[in-house]
Amino acid sequence: MLSRTADHLYWMSRYTERAENTARMLDVNYQTGLLGQSEAAAELGWRGLLSISELLHNYTQTHGPVKAREVMDFMVKDERNPSSILSCLGAARENARAVRGTLTTEVWETHNQTWLEVKRMTASGAFERDPAQFFEWVKFRSHLSRGVTVGTMLMDEALHFMRLGTFLERADNTARLVDVKFYAGQTDFLDTALARDQERDFYHWSAILRSVSAFEVYRKVYRDVIRPERVAELLILKADMPRSLHASMNEVLANLERVSESTESETLRRTGKLLAQLKYGRIDEILDTGLHSFLTQFLDRVNDLGLHISREFLVPVN
Repeated sequence: MLSRTADHLYWMSRYTERAENTARMLDVNYQTGLLGQSEAAAELGWRGLLSISELLHNYTQTHGPVKAREVMDFMVKDERNPSSILSCLGAARENARAVRGTLTTEVWETHNQTWLEVKRMTASGAFERDPAQFFEWVKFRSHLSRGVTVGTMLMDEALHFMRLGTFLERADNTARLVDVKFYAGQTDFLDTALARDQERDFYHWSAILRSVSAFEVYRKVYRDVIRPERVAELLILKADMPRSLHASMNEVLANLERVSESTESETLRRTGKLLAQLKYGRIDEILDTGLHSFLTQFLDRVNDLGLHISREFLVPVN
């Protein structure tokens, strides 16, 4: 496959997944805000979201003080922000258009319809009227895109590059989502959680789990009250949790093996090494050494892995 074609397929999937995960991160803060919190705590949460997304500087330059409505507008429909939902879905559609001949009609029409619909929704004020419903719509369109892709595309290199982009982006964004909740404004989240009112704490953590479609999964796996350390374990180490770091890196390695021409690939080696840390890691060890430092290191390694994938298979990043 031509590297430019692979590049478009890879980034088409990454941008679609990024839009979904941005919706999930925003939904966490939006749902948490509905539970009732001080103005300072709310600002800290939104500031943490921008910081983890590496967009705090860009936001303050254009919008000034951190406020919930302005942050949501910036992350949803500001086309000056390349990571906004509108920008991501537009970039996914443009990448799909560039390789229209490689995609099935169903895949192309799904991306094109998503782009046309999100433009209409943001212009008509549908997002402002019901942010939660808009976030659910973004997640649904991402699910639809993946389902149509798997259900209609030939199982060849094109599909593998698309899957590779999806799961590398998911690993990155799940790590950011966990970091937003467990670190932003909380250097010791366990002590903080224990000090909270139990009823409010339940709704707080259940909102986090629902944002990654993991509430029912948590109940099935642990059959116990929601505890912060178990939420972290589920989203980081559980291989059978679809959005966990472990599950995502399993898929990254599997798809890399299918497109790699050599088992001596440095990209494969780095992926396997990172996966081994998740496969044999324990949550108590991660918490003892520091969850934030673990996630920061993980994000650095995922970013490095993305650069190696670009150099080895795609159009190299300058």
